Amino acid sequence: MLLGSAAALGSAALGSTLLSGCATGPGSNVAQLKFWHLLSGGDGVVMAGLVEAANEANTTFHATQTVLTWGAPYYTKLAMASAGGRAPDLAVMHASRIPGYAPGGLLDPWDLSLLREFGVTEQSFPARIWEKGFIDDRLYSIALDAHPFVMMYNTDYAEQAGVLDSDGKLVETTSPEEFIEVARAMQGASGNRGLSYGYLNDGAQMWRLWYTFYRQMEGEIELPVGGEARIDEEPAVRSFEFMQQLLDDDIATSRNDYATAVAEFVSGQSGIFFTGVWELPTMKNAELPVGGAPIPTLFGTPAAYADSHAFVLPHQTQPDEKKRREAYRFVAEILKGSFDWAGAGHIPAYVPITEDPAYAELSPQADYAGAAEIINYDPPAWFTGSGSDFQNIFGEFAQPVLLSGADPAAAVSGFRQRLNALLSKPNPV
Repeated sequence: MLLGSAAALGSAALGSTLLSGCATGPGSNVAQLKFWHLLSGGDGVVMAGLVEAANEANTTFHATQTVLTWGAPYYTKLAMASAGGRAPDLAVMHASRIPGYAPGGLLDPWDLSLLREFGVTEQSFPARIWEKGFIDDRLYSIALDAHPFVMMYNTDYAEQAGVLDSDGKLVETTSPEEFIEVARAMQGASGNRGLSYGYLNDGAQMWRLWYTFYRQMEGEIELPVGGEARIDEEPAVRSFEFMQQLLDDDIATSRNDYATAVAEFVSGQSGIFFTGVWELPTMKNAELPVGGAPIPTLFGTPAAYADSHAFVLPHQTQPDEKKRREAYRFVAEILKGSFDWAGAGHIPAYVPITEDPAYAELSPQADYAGAAEIINYDPPAWFTGSGSDFQNIFGEFAQPVLLSGADPAAAVSGFRQRLNALLSKPNPV
């Protein structure tokens, strides 16, 4: 069991952390906050700037970052620290992972009245993002952002193909047939592919696009503890079939992995790219003429797969009340100063940021910001969420469908059986 070994492994696990920010803080009257997160690369640089700005603007706290390896290693270390009495004052988790942690007592709930004192309320967030932070009637996470799966496109190719509207945006498509028509026009302009989409050996990529189309058809997935998974078969199969249409080795190649798809789009070999908002800095650095929008609503209901980076309070048996209060102040300061987080491509969750007139000037961030209103997180279960095995398991069944034309119905059935096996097991944390 994971938690049974927490005390023995805790110090060794933490030995691989990378400390950033100031190593020393101000005087003893200042609350010294330990802040863990899993943000590296460009995200890590932006977060370091937000933390530094919050530290400089406040004399009552000083936050020191610890950056750990993304994915399973991070979540394992966070669980061990909470169970072993060595939890940091604050941490960042994906909102989709909260159902696996909060019920087991690894997180402490947020005090709504204290949040309100620092200007953070339900009205500060889009409804779906705020609601995702709750387990039953207690708030366990406060989102910094939404990072949905979106559509990016080469604006020069779109103009050449004649598929820009009067506002200079890619024309709206409302059916699979319309989208394929636009993709073929973009293929003609690029001289190679209409669409880039990488998925080989990447369950998360397969899940993000499949789940987007599945939710557009109002498909539901229910994962009752100790019960059997429910997946709506018709939309599940239709979603696979449409992805097969796109991956016809004409509109889009059926053999791209994630990195190859990025390179294909960045080098001008395709006109449209299905990707996460986090790839926007890549496009900007390449000086690509790029536009953006939510994934088109092709099956009736606006929907987009997404997750959120969210602040949590790892469980402390006897929290220092002064430090806990300053942790609230710190989160409020980060949220209120999160305009720069949009530069990393993410959609800031704090509504006053996205309603700022300056945000409307950001391109293409302002054009896909509406995705925050239609986001769909992983179905809640202890084994779902970013960095979990759930999306990898989905990929085991999805890849043969997309790569070699395997039967979509058989893939759905196999995936359901694997979920049933997980539902029969207890949450290890």
